[in-house]
Amino acid sequence: MRILLLLLFAASAAHAQYPAKPVRLVVGYAAGSSTDIVARVMADRLAAHWKQNVYVETRAGAAGNLAADAVAKAQGDGYTLLFAQNGLAISAAALPNLPFRAETDLVPLVPVAATPHILIIAPDFPARNVQELIARARAEPGKLGFASSGVGNSDHLCGELFNLMAGISAIHVPYKGGAPAATDVMGGRIAYYFAGMPVGLPLHKPGRVRALGVTSKARFVGAPDVPTIAEQGLPDYEATLWQGFFAPAAMPAELGAKISADIQATLAAPETREKLQGAGVSLFESNQAEFKRFFPAEIEKWRAVVKKANLRLE
Repeated sequence: MRILLLLLFAASAAHAQYPAKPVRLVVGYAAGSSTDIVARVMADRLAAHWKQNVYVETRAGAAGNLAADAVAKAQGDGYTLLFAQNGLAISAAALPNLPFRAETDLVPLVPVAATPHILIIAPDFPARNVQELIARARAEPGKLGFASSGVGNSDHLCGELFNLMAGISAIHVPYKGGAPAATDVMGGRIAYYFAGMPVGLPLHKPGRVRALGVTSKARFVGAPDVPTIAEQGLPDYEATLWQGFFAPAAMPAELGAKISADIQATLAAPETREKLQGAGVSLFESNQAEFKRFFPAEIEKWRAVVKKANLRLE
């Protein structure tokens, strides 16, 4: 009994001293993508909070699942964390043959942001609003293409949901990240893209792209001039890009609670909030307990969309 108590005390002391060395934050999306941008803001701010380096490791590919699989199989010591987005829930909903199970092999820690996508087209594309884009797609069925940062990512599902609700048959064209997708929109090589706000908003403001709508129910505070898609003829259309921290399920609950509390404290700092809002994202005000309930609900939500749209993401 005494040995057990000593072990428990030692584990508790180790958790209290966390982190005692650099922390690896694994991101499954390309450099310059919305999720990468937010992850780097958080890595910088957590490094200042922890007085330890927090370095971002990019493992792009397979809609973020390469990164998620690596973290799911990592030690639960807190030194390998995952920064993911709702593509993780989409994959869990649509891909039964993944080499890991998101619901059981990863534990949600804290959400960071929940931001609408922004629908962008080239400045000279012949559509001034969502209804004109829909009309053009209906006039040329199967000819317009919409971009995404990869099959099964949040921006892909935004486009598929738009297809479904607008009754159009635009063609999905996946890219290796949000930045190249946006580049081809600007160049007129692809018709439209539901960009993440940190990618699309900086292009919209100087007029390098034209923003037709945002995917939230209410207008985005950072772009009040851009109407919602819901107010342009698709009243039930809504989708947000959420991003947050996950850890291997092997992590002890006490350590997970400490890391979650540290992340929340970092998010509460004015400088962190300013940097995130400057990157064009809205904060997701929640805690670990709520995030643990939210994540499986998101999986069920996207499972219904995938089934209704008859999508095959494998």
